[in-house]
Amino acid sequence: MKRYDLRHLHDDFYDRMVELIDRGLKVGEVGIFLFEVGDFSSIQKSADVIKATGHDLMNSLKFNEVDWTIVVKKVAPQIQKERQEKLKAVAVEATEEQNEEEKAQ
Repeated sequence: MKRYDLRHLHDDFYDRMVELIDRGLKVGEVGIFLFEVGDFSSIQKSADVIKATGHDLMNSLKFNEVDWTIVVKKVAPQIQKERQEKLKAVAVEATEEQNEEEKAQ
């Protein structure tokens, strides 16, 4: 388990968080990321970023009045790739459904 303090990056920590997961954690290892909350949009965006990368978001907790902590588990590259492909397929399907609904109107 490794802990990373990303508060100094304010609302620009997402790329660094992904880099630390990819390079700083071993498969199956857990990373704890501490970041500044700001307007609370960073909480959902951080969860979305983790989901998009295919890793496991294990927990998301308020650390104190201004900071937030997320706990991420790095998964094997094959699992990560499968999850990313599934997420893309769902997005394509949703876009196709939306296009069909627009045509029907």
